[in-house]
Amino acid sequence: MIKFDKVSKKFGEVVALQDVSFKIEPGEFVFLIGPSGAGKTTIAKLIIREYLPSEGAVEIAGMDLAKIPRKKIPQLRRMIGTVFQDLKLLADRTVFENVAMTLKVLGEKEEKIGEEVANVLKLVGLSERADFFPAQLAGGELQRVCIARAVIGKPEIIIADEPTGNLDIGTARQIVKLLKKINEMGKTVIMATHNFEIVNTFQERVIRLEKGKIISDKKKGKYNLDERPS
Repeated sequence: MIKFDKVSKKFGEVVALQDVSFKIEPGEFVFLIGPSGAGKTTIAKLIIREYLPSEGAVEIAGMDLAKIPRKKIPQLRRMIGTVFQDLKLLADRTVFENVAMTLKVLGEKEEKIGEEVANVLKLVGLSERADFFPAQLAGGELQRVCIARAVIGKPEIIIADEPTGNLDIGTARQIVKLLKKINEMGKTVIMATHNFEIVNTFQERVIRLEKGKIISDKKKGKYNLDERPS
């Protein structure tokens, strides 16, 4: 599903990633871990083709992202749902309207939009918050809206960039349980985090980054005490 082949990414003299290689198979759940600045967000942005690699190749479903025609970029991005670190919710739109926007952009009919949004809000446990505005929601509820918006278009890949960063541990666990539920529905889930408690609780595949390099890649990985981020 996803392949990085000797990928490096530079911003001027700053090296964000250096010679990074890995494969993620369809249906995997993968934690990207490491301290701030390790390269987690850079990997996420390479996957959604917000960045292109300075060296090496990034492939999604066999497509080299540096070589696909511009007209096929929207098709690529429909394969990927993103849960942004900074939420990117519209403050003047309700929960329903924020989630529905993806389908409206795709040109779906109002009847289908209503049905699909209702189904997704039920999935994330927000059916009773459909008419609320973002300012009326708690932190965990805001993340659930973002997850609903990410999955509404039925993408194959979900990327969550630090979705638990501002949440207490109990709420954070609930968010990851929701992502795991979505993963069990057949979606590939990649979650960037520096929350060692979450990683150690769920014990999925862990790709550990440090200073733009992969330090380890383990099935059912954990943060060891000496690996905790500062």
